[in-house]
Amino acid sequence: MLEVRGISVTYGALTAVRNLSLSVAEGAIVSLIGSNGAGKTTTMKAIIGLKPVSCGEIYFDGERIDGASAPHRVGRGIALSPEGRRVFPQMSVLDNLLVGGYSQRDKAHQKKTLEQIYGYFPRLVERRSQMAGSLSGGEQQMVAIGRALMAKPRLLLLDEPSLGLAPIIVEEIARIIVDINRDIGMSIILVEQNAKLALNLCNEAFVLETGAVALSGKGKDLLASDYVRRAYLGI
Repeated sequence: MLEVRGISVTYGALTAVRNLSLSVAEGAIVSLIGSNGAGKTTTMKAIIGLKPVSCGEIYFDGERIDGASAPHRVGRGIALSPEGRRVFPQMSVLDNLLVGGYSQRDKAHQKKTLEQIYGYFPRLVERRSQMAGSLSGGEQQMVAIGRALMAKPRLLLLDEPSLGLAPIIVEEIARIIVDINRDIGMSIILVEQNAKLALNLCNEAFVLETGAVALSGKGKDLLASDYVRRAYLGI
């Protein structure tokens, strides 16, 4: 489905991502783990089109998209739930969700998608008229994921969905990620500093260090790797 081939991304004189390659199969969960500054978020921005690549290529369903705009990529079936949630605080939960579905012109289809999201996040039904800025961190994360789902993506990019959340909410978010992948067959790229969570959820994983892939493999295999256990799991 997605092929990232040797991309590099720069911020002025700083190379944040260098010669990075990865792939995502249809229906797979792929995790990116690494320390702060490893290039995880920059990689996600490059895939969705918020940050241009200085070299390399990105293909989605066989179409080269590294030169395409972010709206084009959303229309092709890629959506991002960003780090830090970034809800519109002075808008209601419902309006935040509807913003995510701007590319879906069919109102009946949009309504069906909204009902599906409420099925995954029943708490948002109760909060739908509430201002998003007044929600708890966990509820805002649900809004952010729901907003991305409103675009009906085939590839969902989740950037640090567990960041700053209580353990019980992290468990709930993790369960919902698995449910979305299983029920809809949606491919997911998951960026997480919680390496144990990320590796338990994914089929494939990539360890990023200083903007490059240092290690890759099956999630369960990386969980057993001495290097990963020492560097990222504290074991």
